[in-house]
Amino acid sequence: MHFLTTPAMSTFYSCISNAVLLFALLPNTDGYFLQLLTECRYTSEDLHDIEFLSRQIFNKLEFARYNSTLNKYIGYTEHGVNNAERWNADPAVLARQLSNLDVCKHNTALYWENMLKKTVEPSIEIISASPASSKHPAMLVCAVYDFYPKGIKVTWLRDGQEVTSDVTSTEELSNGDWYYQLHSHLEYTPRSGETISCKVEHGSLPQGKVVTWDPSMPEAERNKVIIGASALVLGLIITIAGVVYYKKKSTGRILVPSS
Repeated sequence: MHFLTTPAMSTFYSCISNAVLLFALLPNTDGYFLQLLTECRYTSEDLHDIEFLSRQIFNKLEFARYNSTLNKYIGYTEHGVNNAERWNADPAVLARQLSNLDVCKHNTALYWENMLKKTVEPSIEIISASPASSKHPAMLVCAVYDFYPKGIKVTWLRDGQEVTSDVTSTEELSNGDWYYQLHSHLEYTPRSGETISCKVEHGSLPQGKVVTWDPSMPEAERNKVIIGASALVLGLIITIAGVVYYKKKSTGRILVPSS
Protein backbone atom coordinates (compact mmCIF):
# COMPACT_ATOMS: atom_id res chain seq x y z
CA MET A 1 0.00 0.00 0.00
CA HIS A 2 1.38 3.43 -0.98
CA PHE A 3 0.21 6.76 0.40
CA LEU A 4 1.49 10.26 0.90
CA THR A 5 1.45 12.16 4.18
CA THR A 6 1.75 15.89 4.63
CA PRO A 7 3.86 17.53 7.35
CA ALA A 8 1.18 20.17 7.77
CA MET A 9 -0.96 17.56 9.55
CA SER A 10 1.15 17.80 12.70
CA THR A 11 0.98 21.61 12.87
CA PHE A 12 -2.68 21.51 13.85
CA TYR A 13 -1.87 20.08 17.26
CA SER A 14 -0.31 21.72 20.27
CA CYS A 15 3.22 20.63 21.05
CA ILE A 16 2.47 18.53 24.10
CA SER A 17 5.23 16.30 25.43
CA ASN A 18 4.57 12.64 24.58
CA ALA A 19 1.10 13.34 23.17
CA VAL A 20 0.03 10.48 20.93
CA LEU A 21 -2.47 11.03 18.13
CA LEU A 22 -4.00 8.06 16.33
CA PHE A 23 -5.90 8.30 13.07
CA ALA A 24 -7.66 5.61 11.09
CA LEU A 25 -6.80 6.27 7.46
CA LEU A 26 -10.02 4.99 5.95
CA PRO A 27 -12.91 2.86 7.26
CA ASN A 28 -12.12 0.10 4.75
CA THR A 29 -8.33 -0.05 5.13
CA ASP A 30 -8.53 -3.25 7.16
CA GLY A 31 -6.87 -1.91 10.32
CA TYR A 32 -4.08 0.31 8.97
CA PHE A 33 -3.20 3.19 11.27
CA LEU A 34 -1.11 6.31 10.94
CA GLN A 35 0.31 7.61 14.21
CA LEU A 36 1.63 11.15 14.60
CA LEU A 37 3.73 11.71 17.71
CA THR A 38 4.83 15.26 18.56
CA GLU A 39 7.33 15.85 21.37
CA CYS A 40 9.00 18.75 23.15
CA ARG A 41 12.28 17.46 24.59
CA TYR A 42 14.34 19.36 27.15
CA THR A 43 16.47 18.64 30.22
CA SER A 44 16.71 21.96 32.09
CA GLU A 45 14.57 24.92 33.09
CA ASP A 46 16.50 27.41 30.92
CA LEU A 47 15.46 25.33 27.86
CA HIS A 48 18.86 25.74 26.21
CA ASP A 49 18.56 22.29 24.64
CA ILE A 50 14.84 22.20 23.85
CA GLU A 51 13.87 20.66 20.54
CA PHE A 52 10.66 19.84 18.71
CA LEU A 53 10.17 16.42 17.12
CA SER A 54 7.39 15.27 14.84
CA ARG A 55 7.44 11.51 14.30
CA GLN A 56 5.32 9.78 11.67
CA ILE A 57 4.59 6.11 12.32
CA PHE A 58 2.61 3.64 10.24
CA ASN A 59 1.54 0.39 11.90
CA LYS A 60 4.19 0.79 14.64
CA LEU A 61 6.99 1.48 12.13
CA GLU A 62 8.46 5.00 12.17
CA PHE A 63 9.09 6.04 8.59
CA ALA A 64 9.95 9.76 8.94
CA ARG A 65 10.81 12.33 11.58
CA TYR A 66 11.21 16.10 11.70
CA ASN A 67 13.89 17.45 14.08
CA SER A 68 13.95 21.18 14.87
CA THR A 69 17.64 21.07 15.86
CA LEU A 70 18.51 19.93 12.33
CA ASN A 71 15.50 21.75 10.82
CA LYS A 72 14.89 18.94 8.40
CA TYR A 73 13.13 15.61 7.95
CA ILE A 74 14.86 12.26 8.21
CA GLY A 75 13.50 9.19 6.43
CA TYR A 76 13.85 5.70 7.89
CA THR A 77 12.19 3.66 5.14
CA GLU A 78 12.14 3.96 1.37
CA HIS A 79 8.77 5.64 1.59
CA GLY A 80 10.03 7.90 4.39
CA VAL A 81 13.19 8.90 2.50
CA ASN A 82 11.14 9.89 -0.55
CA ASN A 83 8.79 12.04 1.54
CA ALA A 84 11.67 13.56 3.54
CA GLU A 85 13.45 14.66 0.35
CA ARG A 86 10.25 16.28 -0.93
CA TRP A 87 9.51 18.08 2.36
CA ASN A 88 13.12 19.24 2.86
CA ALA A 89 13.02 20.83 -0.58
CA ASP A 90 10.15 23.10 0.45
CA PRO A 91 11.31 26.03 2.69
CA ALA A 92 7.71 26.83 3.65
CA VAL A 93 7.21 23.33 5.07
CA LEU A 94 10.40 23.53 7.15
CA ALA A 95 9.57 27.03 8.39
CA ARG A 96 6.12 25.89 9.47
CA GLN A 97 7.54 22.96 11.41
CA LEU A 98 10.29 25.06 12.98
CA SER A 99 7.65 27.49 14.28
CA ASN A 100 6.41 24.67 16.52
CA LEU A 101 9.58 25.13 18.57
CA ASP A 102 8.18 28.47 19.80
CA VAL A 103 5.01 26.67 20.86
CA CYS A 104 7.17 24.19 22.78
CA LYS A 105 9.00 26.97 24.58
CA HIS A 106 5.78 28.75 25.52
CA ASN A 107 4.02 25.64 26.82
CA THR A 108 7.10 24.34 28.63
CA ALA A 109 7.54 27.64 30.47
CA LEU A 110 3.96 27.25 31.70
CA TYR A 111 4.65 23.68 32.80
CA TRP A 112 7.71 24.74 34.79
CA GLU A 113 5.85 27.55 36.51
CA ASN A 114 2.63 25.72 37.31
CA MET A 115 3.70 22.09 37.68
CA LEU A 116 7.38 21.23 37.62
CA LYS A 117 8.43 23.91 40.14
CA LYS A 118 5.65 23.11 42.61
CA THR A 119 6.73 21.24 45.74
CA VAL A 120 4.88 19.76 48.70
CA GLU A 121 6.68 19.30 52.01
CA PRO A 122 6.64 15.70 53.28
CA SER A 123 5.17 14.54 56.56
CA ILE A 124 7.83 12.72 58.61
CA GLU A 125 7.31 10.25 61.43
CA ILE A 126 9.63 7.83 63.23
CA ILE A 127 8.05 4.64 64.51
CA SER A 128 9.42 1.47 66.08
CA ALA A 129 9.00 -1.91 64.40
CA SER A 130 10.09 -5.49 64.79
CA PRO A 131 13.52 -6.08 63.24
CA ALA A 132 13.66 -8.14 60.07
CA SER A 133 16.55 -10.22 61.39
CA SER A 134 18.05 -11.25 64.71
CA LYS A 135 21.22 -9.29 64.02
CA HIS A 136 19.92 -6.32 66.01
CA PRO A 137 17.26 -6.23 68.77
CA ALA A 138 15.56 -3.03 67.58
CA MET A 139 14.44 -1.31 64.40
CA LEU A 140 13.12 2.15 63.58
CA VAL A 141 11.20 3.22 60.49
CA CYS A 142 11.34 6.76 59.16
CA ALA A 143 8.04 7.15 57.29
CA VAL A 144 8.13 10.01 54.79
CA TYR A 145 4.89 10.52 52.95
CA ASP A 146 2.72 12.93 50.93
CA PHE A 147 5.59 14.75 49.20
CA TYR A 148 5.94 16.06 45.66
CA PRO A 149 7.82 15.78 43.38
CA LYS A 150 10.03 12.69 43.40
CA GLY A 151 13.65 13.17 44.36
CA ILE A 152 14.24 12.86 48.10
CA LYS A 153 17.11 11.82 50.38
CA VAL A 154 16.62 10.20 53.79
CA THR A 155 19.57 9.82 56.17
CA TRP A 156 19.81 8.31 59.65
CA LEU A 157 21.90 10.07 62.31
CA ARG A 158 23.17 8.64 65.60
CA ASP A 159 24.46 11.36 67.91
CA GLY A 160 24.75 13.62 64.87
CA GLN A 161 26.81 11.16 62.79
CA GLU A 162 25.45 9.63 59.61
CA VAL A 163 24.67 5.90 59.76
CA THR A 164 25.82 4.02 56.67
CA SER A 165 25.18 0.38 57.67
CA ASP A 166 22.08 -1.62 58.55
CA VAL A 167 19.91 0.85 56.65
CA THR A 168 17.40 -0.15 53.97
CA SER A 169 14.90 2.00 52.13
CA THR A 170 11.98 1.49 49.80
CA GLU A 171 11.81 3.23 46.45
CA GLU A 172 9.75 6.37 46.08
CA LEU A 173 6.26 4.90 45.92
CA SER A 174 3.43 6.69 44.15
CA ASN A 175 0.24 7.22 46.15
CA GLY A 176 -1.73 7.48 42.92
CA ASP A 177 -2.73 11.08 43.70
CA TRP A 178 0.44 12.95 42.55
CA TYR A 179 2.08 12.43 45.95
CA TYR A 180 4.82 9.99 46.93
CA GLN A 181 6.01 8.13 50.02
CA LEU A 182 9.21 6.45 51.14
CA HIS A 183 10.12 4.33 54.17
CA SER A 184 13.65 3.98 55.52
CA HIS A 185 14.52 1.26 58.06
CA LEU A 186 17.32 1.32 60.61
CA GLU A 187 18.22 -1.85 62.52
CA TYR A 188 20.31 -1.03 65.58
CA THR A 189 21.40 -1.97 69.07
CA PRO A 190 20.24 0.72 71.53
CA ARG A 191 22.84 2.60 73.57
CA SER A 192 22.04 4.50 76.73
CA GLY A 193 21.72 8.25 76.29
CA GLU A 194 22.11 8.24 72.49
CA THR A 195 20.12 10.40 70.06
CA ILE A 196 18.76 8.88 66.85
CA SER A 197 17.37 11.16 64.15
CA CYS A 198 16.02 10.96 60.62
CA LYS A 199 17.15 13.70 58.24
CA VAL A 200 15.09 14.39 55.12
CA GLU A 201 16.29 16.48 52.18
CA HIS A 202 13.79 17.48 49.50
CA GLY A 203 13.09 20.34 47.11
CA SER A 204 10.44 21.65 49.51
CA LEU A 205 12.97 21.73 52.38
CA PRO A 206 15.86 24.04 51.38
CA GLN A 207 17.69 23.42 54.68
CA GLY A 208 16.52 19.86 55.16
CA LYS A 209 14.52 18.67 58.16
CA VAL A 210 15.62 16.55 61.11
CA VAL A 211 13.17 14.55 63.24
CA THR A 212 14.49 12.97 66.46
CA TRP A 213 13.23 9.69 67.87
CA ASP A 214 11.75 9.88 71.37
CA PRO A 215 12.40 6.54 73.10
CA SER A 216 11.01 7.68 76.48
CA MET A 217 7.95 5.50 76.04
CA PRO A 218 7.26 2.58 73.71
CA GLU A 219 4.84 3.54 71.00
CA ALA A 220 2.20 0.99 71.98
CA GLU A 221 2.15 2.27 75.57
CA ARG A 222 2.14 5.88 74.37
CA ASN A 223 -0.93 5.16 72.26
CA LYS A 224 -2.66 3.52 75.23
CA VAL A 225 -1.99 6.60 77.37
CA ILE A 226 -3.38 8.89 74.68
CA ILE A 227 -6.52 6.78 74.30
CA GLY A 228 -6.96 6.53 78.07
CA ALA A 229 -6.53 10.28 78.56
CA SER A 230 -9.02 11.01 75.80
CA ALA A 231 -11.59 8.69 77.39
CA LEU A 232 -11.03 10.33 80.78
CA VAL A 233 -11.59 13.82 79.37
CA LEU A 234 -14.72 12.70 77.53
CA GLY A 235 -16.11 11.09 80.70
CA LEU A 236 -15.41 14.25 82.70
CA ILE A 237 -17.24 16.38 80.13
CA ILE A 238 -20.28 14.10 80.23
CA THR A 239 -20.32 14.16 84.06
CA ILE A 240 -20.13 17.96 84.22
CA ALA A 241 -22.90 18.26 81.62
CA GLY A 242 -25.10 15.93 83.69
CA VAL A 243 -24.56 17.91 86.91
CA VAL A 244 -25.36 21.22 85.16
CA TYR A 245 -28.52 19.77 83.66
CA TYR A 246 -29.68 18.41 87.05
CA LYS A 247 -29.13 21.75 88.78
CA LYS A 248 -31.09 23.61 86.11
CA LYS A 249 -34.01 21.23 86.45
CA SER A 250 -33.93 21.53 90.27
CA THR A 251 -33.87 25.38 90.36
CA GLY A 252 -37.23 26.89 91.36
CA ARG A 253 -38.81 23.58 92.36
CA ILE A 254 -41.16 23.94 95.44
CA LEU A 255 -41.43 20.95 97.74
CA VAL A 256 -45.00 20.30 99.08
CA PRO A 257 -45.21 18.09 102.22
CA SER A 258 -47.37 15.04 101.80
CA SER A 259 -50.29 14.42 104.23
